[in-house]
Amino acid sequence: MRRVIGGLRLAYRRLRLGTRLALGLGALALVVFAVVGTALTTYMRDYLTHQLDDQLGLAQVAQSKSIAENGTLQGKKYYRWYYAVYDVSGGDAELRSPEDAGDLPRDIAPLTSLARKQISDDTEVLRTAHLTGTGEYRLRACAVKPGVVLVSAAPTHDIDDTLRRLIGVQVVAFALALAALVEFGRRMLRRGLNPLSDMAHTAHGIASHDLTESAARLPIRADERGGGPEVEELRTAFNTMLEHIDDSLAVRAEAEQRLRRFVADASHELRTPLMSVRGYADLFQYAAANAPEERDKHLTRLRAEAARMGVLLDDLLLLARLDAAEVDAPLRLQAADLVELVEDAAAAFRAGRPDRPLTVTASSRPAPLGLCVDPHRIRQVLDNLLTNAAVHTPAGTPVWVAVAREGGTAVVRIEDAGPGIPPADREKVFDRFYRVDKARTRDRGGSGLGLSVARALARAHGGTLTLDARPGSTVFTLTLPLPEPLDGGPASRDGGAAPGPGSGGR
Repeated sequence: MRRVIGGLRLAYRRLRLGTRLALGLGALALVVFAVVGTALTTYMRDYLTHQLDDQLGLAQVAQSKSIAENGTLQGKKYYRWYYAVYDVSGGDAELRSPEDAGDLPRDIAPLTSLARKQISDDTEVLRTAHLTGTGEYRLRACAVKPGVVLVSAAPTHDIDDTLRRLIGVQVVAFALALAALVEFGRRMLRRGLNPLSDMAHTAHGIASHDLTESAARLPIRADERGGGPEVEELRTAFNTMLEHIDDSLAVRAEAEQRLRRFVADASHELRTPLMSVRGYADLFQYAAANAPEERDKHLTRLRAEAARMGVLLDDLLLLARLDAAEVDAPLRLQAADLVELVEDAAAAFRAGRPDRPLTVTASSRPAPLGLCVDPHRIRQVLDNLLTNAAVHTPAGTPVWVAVAREGGTAVVRIEDAGPGIPPADREKVFDRFYRVDKARTRDRGGSGLGLSVARALARAHGGTLTLDARPGSTVFTLTLPLPEPLDGGPASRDGGAAPGPGSGGR
């Protein structure tokens, strides 16, 4: 028995969800049909029994009149009914001899018992009894006159036949209705659950994709509509999850591509100074043995290449630490005057490039523009931007530097009047190892890390570094947040100074 039950449970679990829901609906409908059928059958039995009782009462009225007037039962009799007249004047029910032997059943005991009960109750008595050899009968006893009781018995065969037919009709109708309900319910549920099947197919499709590829994407979505608000909510969440996974895969692919490009560029950039160091080392070794007068020159070049490689490695290490958002980020924050830092950077620029006209304007003078920054790193940003303006413009090109307070930020704009930056290169100038002019030598054009380091340091300070370029003008804008005033009042706003001619509209 347990094996059979276990097998049925296993078979039920293997059914599809729509079929299982339809079977559950059918089981619930079966219970409802059973309750309705039982109530209807009980009501019909009580109704027909009440009708039979009324018929017995009406018949006994006429028969009681006949007994009272003639002393005998001469009234109308019904087919298959039984009649018994009892003399109860002595305190017990004594059966009178019937006028017709067919008036009495073979089993007379139930009729006699009902007559005795009528004596004690002194009212009409109704009862359903089984007469041996005859079947179920409805018995009714009433007093005809003092000392005389009439007991009539009417068969219930017609009631039983009617109820059997009613039950049969109910079973057939309910069975057909149940089968139709299960079948149509299964189809409707299957149609309603089609969106879930679509999601399952989508999930299988995703599982068949090779997500290990760097360019892997998930173009599959659950698009089938319908199923109600709950399924719509599930579909929306499912597609949102797929969008998130797709975006994550795209970010991962882009990061992998950038990492590969970065490794390739870094290897290429480091290989050149390493080869130079190796070559100068060989020349130094040769000069030390054969040409002592050339030894110092080769040693100087060897140190220069080593220094250039050291700067490149320092920039790479700084970018790596900023990208990793290390706890010990390479920033030593302290109070500093941004105007003073700009003027120091401008002084260094003029000393190193006296042929370059440089103009500095500061709207906050004579008041300082105080910030909480790493002065060394901000100075590195300014030096990188000024060096970029000098390296990528012809000799004698003027450069303007403007410092201003704008709302709750401090802004530094560095503009040059060079040839500008082509539109195709403006989005890439901050990429690592990227050079606008591919023909520049490394000695003049740098390693391509200066702007990358500048933007990374600006972001590390909570600021931004943006580019605005057009033919004849290139403007880099460094924005740094100002500290909140101690009194909580709004920061004062000074008018910004224009970097120079042609700088408007940026």
